[in-house]
Amino acid sequence: MASPPEVTIKNLSGKFVMNKSLSDDTNNLLALQGISWLTRKAIGLATVVLTIKEYTDNKGSIHIDITSNASGLSSTQEDRTLDWQDRPHKDKIFGNVAGRSRMVNLSTGKLEPCVSYSEAELQFLQAKFLKDGKTTSKFEDESALVQSYVKNQDSGYGWTAEQIWGFEQVNGKRYYTRRVVVKNAKGDKTEKVRLVYDYQGPAGKESAEDDGLAYGEE
Repeated sequence: MASPPEVTIKNLSGKFVMNKSLSDDTNNLLALQGISWLTRKAIGLATVVLTIKEYTDNKGSIHIDITSNASGLSSTQEDRTLDWQDRPHKDKIFGNVAGRSRMVNLSTGKLEPCVSYSEAELQFLQAKFLKDGKTTSKFEDESALVQSYVKNQDSGYGWTAEQIWGFEQVNGKRYYTRRVVVKNAKGDKTEKVRLVYDYQGPAGKESAEDDGLAYGEE
């Protein structure tokens, strides 16, 4: 279901389910992150559910806490503070990572990425084009987006993943989306995907789809 206008990057609390028919295929991206074929297959078959709580603490810092679930896999708790400070995180699927997040305004300038990207990759992250590099697209509100960056800390891996979160019009409907670009440790291999999420309602609202779901996305 499309997201209502009151659900924005500054008011992201709610429940979202990945729309696989609208999202790009994640298999090659996950392979680049060292995820096994069996786990990639399980992820491909699972229904991915994000339960998001966004709030501001008494120091004025914005937090986005996300419980990620999908059928047949372990749940993951993914808590972000939008202060651009590195924080370690041990993930059941993606291993040991260090990540940072912040709110960004791309309406006044270009993205400041954490690693070097080609112009096409930068354009994709900023939602100027779809994955094909030809079809134009656009974030609904470029003045309020989330930039998230993680680097894998495990020996022999060392990949990086950069994301921009926003809302886009997809087939005439408004959806929460994530633009993701992953690079290997050498920086000579890159994969990119757009993830599209259906809005399911307030975070506290349960539905039949929730039964047995357990998968963490980051």
